[in-house]
Formats: sequence, C-alpha cells, structure tokens
Amino acid sequence: MHILIIEDDLDLGRALQKALRLEGFSSEWLRQAVDAPRSFEGLHYACILLDLSLPDGDGKTLLARWRSEGVAIPIIIMTARGALEERIAGLDGGADDFIVKPFATVELASRMRAVLRRYAQQSTQVWTIGDLELEPKSYLARLAGNPVDLSRREFQLMLELAREPGVVVSKSALSERLEPLGEPVNFGAIDVHIFNLRGKIGGHRIRTVRGVGYMLVPC
Repeated sequence: MHILIIEDDLDLGRALQKALRLEGFSSEWLRQAVDAPRSFEGLHYACILLDLSLPDGDGKTLLARWRSEGVAIPIIIMTARGALEERIAGLDGGADDFIVKPFATVELASRMRAVLRRYAQQSTQVWTIGDLELEPKSYLARLAGNPVDLSRREFQLMLELAREPGVVVSKSALSERLEPLGEPVNFGAIDVHIFNLRGKIGGHRIRTVRGVGYMLVPC
C-alpha cells in the first residue's frame, strides 16, 4: 500500500521509509506543510502519517483543512506532544489515531493496519470478502478455507481491490499503489497479474470495467 509521510526530521523520515517498506508499505515523503497536497484528486494514498511540528506550520492546520474539504484518507498523527489535551485535539480534529514520539516502528505499522482495516470495514486482522480471506501482515490467502499460493505482488493487488470490494479501482490507482517507492507499474503488468489471480481464485471474482480498471466482486 502506498502512503504519504509528512515529517521534517531527516533521520526519522529515512528510517520510516526503510522500516515501513519492510512492512509492505511504499511511501512518498514530504518535509514541509507548503509541499503538502492542496487537493487529493488523482492521488492514491492509503494513509497519511502527519507530524504536528513542521518548520513552516502546524500539522493540525493541514488536518483541519483536509477534513473540511471532505478528504477521507486515514490520517495518523505523529508528534512529541504527548499531553492529553494534544491527543484529544488531534482526534477530535479528524485524526484516526495518534502516536507519540519516540515510537517503535512495529507499533506504528500495527496502528496503520488497524486504521486501514477499519476503513475497509474489516473487524479482525483477517480480511474477509465472501469466502476469500486475506491476512495483510503475513501475506496469507485462503479460499473457502484452503490456502491460495499468491506471489507478494499478487497479494498486494488483491489487497488493494479488497479495500473497496464492489468498487472499480482504476489501473492508474493500482499502478501507483503497487510499486515500492511509488514508481508506477505499467498497465500490461497489472493485466498479467489479474489474469494469474483469476486462475487462482476464480475469474468471476474480478470484474473488468473496460477503459477504467478492475473490481473485486464479493462472493
């Protein structure tokens, strides 16, 4: 999954990108509020990690603006401000979670998975779409209780579709989300992965919407 990190600290930003990549997250990293997107149209972030103390502004201002404009992307605040009133203000201001620095990256990754799970309307670590089960942390898949052998890229693709079952996900969105560090995967490669997935889980479960993208059909 592809995420946005807004954090001014060089060492922390680099460490986050490296550690989260091992957890299956690719990322774009920005260091100033002024560089943050004004609009998220055409951008495909699964989650935003937002530092409150930026050199040119307060992260809460960005949070408030995005929520007032209807941006629904999950946002986790990262800050050294651990006071109760700060946490309450951040959560009441629209953040989905709050983590205080210094923190363990494994805890952050776990919080990210929890937030993404809620947005996908999944109640446990095992994502269930009909008789298809996906375990994001372990890259395991099962169909009707039987293991399905998926490559890492195939699993990532399935997870992106499973975030919005019954909704068409464009090829451009899939392209940006799938590649580590955010470099696009070409559409031909996506088509090949979809073909292979259909052979493993059943062609009827992934519907092609010509000229747009693909949709996971809940079965």
